[in-house]
Amino acid sequence: MDSDAASVGNGTAPEVLALARTVARLRSEVVDLKGAIATAVVVERAEGVLMGRLGISAEAAHERLVEHAARRGRSVLEECWITLGRAGADSPPPSPPDPPVPVPVPVPTPTRSSPRTRATPGPTAAATLLARLAEGLVCARTGDDVAELLRGELAQAQVPDLDAVMIYVTTPGGTLELVGHAGVGDVVAGQWRHLPPLVGLAVLQALTGGEPVWLQDPVRDARHHLLIGPPDRWPARAWLPLSRDGLPGAVIGFLRTGPGPFDPPTRDLLRRAVRLCGGPLRAFEHSGPTATGNTAEPGGAPVDADAVQRVLDALSAPTVLLTPLRGASGEVEDYRIDAAAPDSVDVAGRRGRELVGLRVLETYPTVAGTAVWDGYLDALTTGRPYESEPFIYEEVLAGVPKRSVYTVRATVLGEHLVVSWVRHDGDEREARRLADMQRLGNLGWAGWNPVARTAVWSEQVYAIFDRDPVLGPVGLEDLPRHLPTADRPAVSAALARLLDRAEPVDEVFRITTAHGVRHVRMVAEAQPDADGRAVEVHGLLQDVTARQDAERALLESERDVLVQRGRFEAERALAARLQNTLLPIPEQSLELAGLCVDVAYAPADSGINVGGDWYSAIELPDRSALFVVGDVAGHGLPAVGTMAQLRFTTKGMTVTGSALPDVLARLNRLLLHTAADPSSGGATATMVMGRYRPSDRRLTWVRAGHLPPLLIRGDEAGFLPQPKGVLLGAAFGSEYGQSVTDLLPGDHLLLYTDGLVEEPGEDIGTGLARLADTALRLVREGRGETLARTLAALRPRHRDDICVLHLRVPDDA
Repeated sequence: MDSDAASVGNGTAPEVLALARTVARLRSEVVDLKGAIATAVVVERAEGVLMGRLGISAEAAHERLVEHAARRGRSVLEECWITLGRAGADSPPPSPPDPPVPVPVPVPTPTRSSPRTRATPGPTAAATLLARLAEGLVCARTGDDVAELLRGELAQAQVPDLDAVMIYVTTPGGTLELVGHAGVGDVVAGQWRHLPPLVGLAVLQALTGGEPVWLQDPVRDARHHLLIGPPDRWPARAWLPLSRDGLPGAVIGFLRTGPGPFDPPTRDLLRRAVRLCGGPLRAFEHSGPTATGNTAEPGGAPVDADAVQRVLDALSAPTVLLTPLRGASGEVEDYRIDAAAPDSVDVAGRRGRELVGLRVLETYPTVAGTAVWDGYLDALTTGRPYESEPFIYEEVLAGVPKRSVYTVRATVLGEHLVVSWVRHDGDEREARRLADMQRLGNLGWAGWNPVARTAVWSEQVYAIFDRDPVLGPVGLEDLPRHLPTADRPAVSAALARLLDRAEPVDEVFRITTAHGVRHVRMVAEAQPDADGRAVEVHGLLQDVTARQDAERALLESERDVLVQRGRFEAERALAARLQNTLLPIPEQSLELAGLCVDVAYAPADSGINVGGDWYSAIELPDRSALFVVGDVAGHGLPAVGTMAQLRFTTKGMTVTGSALPDVLARLNRLLLHTAADPSSGGATATMVMGRYRPSDRRLTWVRAGHLPPLLIRGDEAGFLPQPKGVLLGAAFGSEYGQSVTDLLPGDHLLLYTDGLVEEPGEDIGTGLARLADTALRLVREGRGETLARTLAALRPRHRDDICVLHLRVPDDA
């Protein structure tokens, strides 16, 4: 008994001792394997040196080493070390360590030559290059060393546009791992370090096919392959597999910056260079599990496993042949699988002959100490068959516990066991998942045989059609008769194409059930015969009523939105025409009562409705002038109508000589009276109004909830003190005061609406201060004649209409 097993001590359960022996044996095998690999590396590197130096094949190099070793009385390994020592003459004489590894020798740093025309490698040049490459590979310690050596030697000698080299090896999981690279950069190497087995990878194609893949047309290659790295950097690529005993284990990629094909001499040179790399790259290959032969290990009886395997190949049930592996004392330490039926599948997904060679305790260690383990021993001892009760077997795969329920039966065959099992939870779980999927997706599967005129439906299809399963499924030819008349032609035509030409079907039709009309989507395909007619049909049927209802509601909503939008657009166009008719904006300044009058109007940037901002500037019978700026709450036709009503009423009352406060009071009562009409919806408005008398340049003005006028005089700008007055249409009995201001030559007076100063979330005082500063600056800059239009233009993203009335007293007035 070895030390690890012996350390367990007496009195330990036999299954625990068996596990301990297994662990100890595996450790010993790992050490032996490492030593064997190291020895193989030395032999293959020596072979590579001779291949490169003498231009001979690998077999000839091996025979030469064996011959020289026998003639000089040395072992083959000693002859290999001498050959490697001669190749690395600049290093001290090596002595084989335990396990033997090559003596470290500095790796020669390859240099890159400047780009030049690619030369065809001649026989002498190629042989010299390969010899130099073989000697360099002796010193390679890592995959990066191998890649850098390949790039440097080949680019310097024969392939001047060779820019990068990548080396991939296979892993036990079937993925590819980058073990060496040169010239690709750390970023690209990091992105492509691990490659899953994806279809379209040229490196995987070379590995599985065992033949080089030459990519020489970037446009065509990008359509058929997943290219590693930027295509424009490497328009030409080559992936060459490196085989071990007929099985590819690594792939070396050569990436060129120059376009065009690889000529035959270059292809031959790359193949020979790749073959030289077999020895150095052996340490990076990942070997898979190997099958055990037919002869049992010590303690087991010889068995014709091939004959048993031929019998098991004819079985449909999961069955394996177990050979007991006994220790020196004769007790069973483990079992080995020597044959397996095709349907034998374990928890890890290994199937059939993939199980052959596996050991039970190595592969399924949690079996130790269970009733199954004891049942195997009892069957071997008594010869009676063993049949277990259902038990739960749990194994952790990729960090995830996987549990399954099994029943196992073991029968003695000579000194071996034939073990079969039933997995109880697999089919039941899959059936439950399928049923849940059909229920949650409201879909079911169906199959038809047009030749035998038979059909089969899943339960969910019966539920979709609201059909009693006792009645059986509906035949494919009879399906149109169960549909509304309007849907029959399209479905009948689709089924005819399916049956006559085996064309796939994807149709939506309606059926009538006790719960109302349902919309059903049918997706089906056919298996054709030699004449192209369907002999078998299978497909899915799904209840898509909810989706159809949602689509119909969405279409109706979109139609309503379009109608409403058209109505709004028509209303806006009408309101805009009314506004332009009622409120013409002059294109240049006016002269009225000795004042220069400038008007600016800018509609809001957002929204589709026209606002209610307005102005009026008219001359009265007594040669004075009336100036008004107002703002009606709301938008659209109601606001335009209220604006017209206020504008004409104000003009009429002031022409008759009414005092300005009385005019505001009457307008207030007018809006309140209009609000009493339910159809009007009510309206409110703000307004500032002034009468200017040119004889003494006196302005008498009133306001109704409006912002104060801005007076610019000399180097100062300020707002006029406001008389009292609430907005129009707010309350009965509102009183309005008036103020008097004498204007001087050079004065500028602004009447405006709130769109000129207001910002969302900003105090109105901030906006007024900004207006005063801006207006004063513009006047100082000599832009006073166009003050109204300039101020409006400085508000490009305003959310409300802007109306500005600018009154300027000439300097010579």
